[in-house]
Amino acid sequence: MLPLTGIKVVEFANNIAGPYTGYILAMLGAEVLKIERPQGGDDARGWGPPFWRGTSATFQALNVNKRGVTVDLKSTEAIAWVKEYVAGCDVLVHNMRPGVMEEIGLGSAAMRAANPRLIYCNVSAFGPTGPMQRNPGYEPMVQAFAGLFSINGYPDRPGARIGTSVLDLGSAVWAALGCATALYRRERTGSGGVVDASLYETALGLLTVHFARYQASGTLPERHPSGSLAVVIFEACDTADGQVIVAAANDRLFAKYANEVGHPEWVSDSRFKTNADRHANKQVLLPMVREIMRQQPSASWVQRLEKAGVPCAAINDIGHMKAHPQTAALRMVQPVPEIDIGLMALPLSFDGERPTIQTRAPRLGEHNPAYGLPAAK
Repeated sequence: MLPLTGIKVVEFANNIAGPYTGYILAMLGAEVLKIERPQGGDDARGWGPPFWRGTSATFQALNVNKRGVTVDLKSTEAIAWVKEYVAGCDVLVHNMRPGVMEEIGLGSAAMRAANPRLIYCNVSAFGPTGPMQRNPGYEPMVQAFAGLFSINGYPDRPGARIGTSVLDLGSAVWAALGCATALYRRERTGSGGVVDASLYETALGLLTVHFARYQASGTLPERHPSGSLAVVIFEACDTADGQVIVAAANDRLFAKYANEVGHPEWVSDSRFKTNADRHANKQVLLPMVREIMRQQPSASWVQRLEKAGVPCAAINDIGHMKAHPQTAALRMVQPVPEIDIGLMALPLSFDGERPTIQTRAPRLGEHNPAYGLPAAK
């Protein structure tokens, strides 16, 4: 039995952060009902190409294992239905524009007054307090505002967005963790509560180490396209036919690397003996490392370095990742019933078993009749 079996969740969410919160809870066994507006539903349904079976791949990925209904939140009768349904739920998740849920009578105070055991989860752009609490926000603008652009990319070029939606997805993980923790607390106290997560707070959390270094040094971090602020050798190097990440992250691993590439003298060289020494002299060391790495193809280096016990990896694209036997062994890519596509599963297992994708994402208003609502048009 999955950990959240028997838990009822209602989701009012669009795009990525809110739906991924619901996805996590659904994959953990909760019964998740996704409520969408009748006209078009979740915006992410149209976020393509690519589309798969008439719906964007993005929506398909984030909404498996859920049921879906359409509700006109401008209708008094519909709001009454929602309130009655939420009265029997354990968790409400939303990422509606700040203030909207309160305006239509579905805010945390009203919902928890009617159902004191309810866990009410807000997923927002900038958090529940402060001068920007009601500001809307999307992934790239919050990455930029929080400073993530400033640490990503090449030092001689403008900062860049991190390629995946780390703040949307990360905020969803925090939100789901908050919901699960609040459910655990409810078991002891009998009372629900309010959980808040936001893209901005997630960004600040991701900057934990960078911020500590800034506090300690007063120096803004420089951008490293693949390397580390503090560790040498720890970066991508060109090879004869591609690139390999070399992660000799401590003195022992550096010694193994130096011996494997034919430079055992580096180990006793006062410029390279400790990581602090290597960091201070990286402008000397790294050009030599790069020249060595260019002499052989990636596969050769990976084979040699792995045998020597030095962590390393060729730089793959998503196609290579999909084809790799490690991906297959983990069963992270799972088939989705009815729509003949493989999608990523939850990166979490229990007693050696990964939660599985049971159902495809719902069609717009697909389950209206099952909940006594008018059939979707």
